[in-house]
Amino acid sequence: MAAKTARRFALVALLIIVLGAAAPVAAQGPIRPQHSDPTWHAQYWNNPDLSGSPVLTREDSNLDFDWGAGSPGGGVPVDRFSVRWTRYIDVTPGTYRFSVTSDDGIRVWIDDVLLLDEWYDHAAQTSTFTRYLGEGHHLVKVEYYENGGQAVAKMSWARQGQTPSTGEWDAQYFNNMSLSGTPALTRKETAVNFDFGAGSPAAGIRSDNFSARWTRTANVDPGMYRFSLTIDDGARLWVNGHMLIDAWYDQAATTYTEDIHLSGNVTIQLEYYENGGFAVAKLSWDGGSAPAPSPPAGTVVVDDRDPGFTRGGVTAGWRYVSEGYDNSLTWTRNNDWARPNYNWARWYPQLQARRYEVFVYIPFRYTTTSHARYWVRHANGYTLRVVDQSAQGDNWVSLGTYRFLGNGTGYVSLADATYEPRVTRLIAFDAVKWEPR
Repeated sequence: MAAKTARRFALVALLIIVLGAAAPVAAQGPIRPQHSDPTWHAQYWNNPDLSGSPVLTREDSNLDFDWGAGSPGGGVPVDRFSVRWTRYIDVTPGTYRFSVTSDDGIRVWIDDVLLLDEWYDHAAQTSTFTRYLGEGHHLVKVEYYENGGQAVAKMSWARQGQTPSTGEWDAQYFNNMSLSGTPALTRKETAVNFDFGAGSPAAGIRSDNFSARWTRTANVDPGMYRFSLTIDDGARLWVNGHMLIDAWYDQAATTYTEDIHLSGNVTIQLEYYENGGFAVAKLSWDGGSAPAPSPPAGTVVVDDRDPGFTRGGVTAGWRYVSEGYDNSLTWTRNNDWARPNYNWARWYPQLQARRYEVFVYIPFRYTTTSHARYWVRHANGYTLRVVDQSAQGDNWVSLGTYRFLGNGTGYVSLADATYEPRVTRLIAFDAVKWEPR
């Protein structure tokens, strides 16, 4: 009897270990491909429509194949097969030109955006497209099928241009509204401060239906900077790889302002298009000279290493790095919804009974989600605030002003459920502060 009991306890212990090992998958989904993959994660099917289970899974060092009339590998036929490659890549911020060659069909996604769709039978052909990529990792997915005859699948990319010189803008003008193809004009410009009216920016450029891209670096002192952008029609502004202003639509002359904390060498890129009528593009910024104001007396900050920070879910799903606010940062990958064992965290402050404005600190990296769902627990209930972490790097973001009871019931919570495609985003859990109001 004692031996049977001992065996039963051993089986229970083994089951606990197995379930514990499987828990990260339940909470986080399949972790491949990892951030900054050295190879392509490849899946091969013995049909042309990627259906059913792959017959071959392997790591491909390069996406550079000319199989001729042969097979890619064991179990894969020489005709009527398909492949999916996925990989995370790390890049320096900039505009990249992708070159894709295939026979037969191919399509390419970057960060879940379909950028090339040639899903039809054809002989070997090469297509190119450009895409601005901010700093950090980007998910690249390529799908391919071979129907018959020769089989070719190749893709490469390279960053366009040189690092712009400090103090000057590298300007590119296009005779289309999508910044596509080869620029019709490139030149150096000392400022982006243009009111073209109903005219053309230069000889050889249309007066309507054109686009432009300005890029430069600037060296700035640490501090908060306010960018002011006036446009007619659309524009997008990136600062250090983060989209600070997105106003890519037709409009009369409109001014936008956004604040961001900067330090050292900063990359700035402005994209602009003119559809019709008048054309205006003006960009300026100021700040950085005055020190950041001291927080009001009574401000309470709870960081991710403080006693007031608590987290739950699967331990193996959490990651930690020495950066962010006070040089500590907790992050994880996202879930598409609140699955069993999802990861979550709460920040509990020690407050007085009064009104506070609540801020969350968004670090510069490990913040690729656009749908971080913060819940504020206050005296009058719960309030949801959704923050685009990918656009707010190195910045405090206000969640609003609320009344708190001061009895320990108030908190801010955040979970890994962002309702974006599963494990395609990084979500950061850093500091939260309450400023008296």
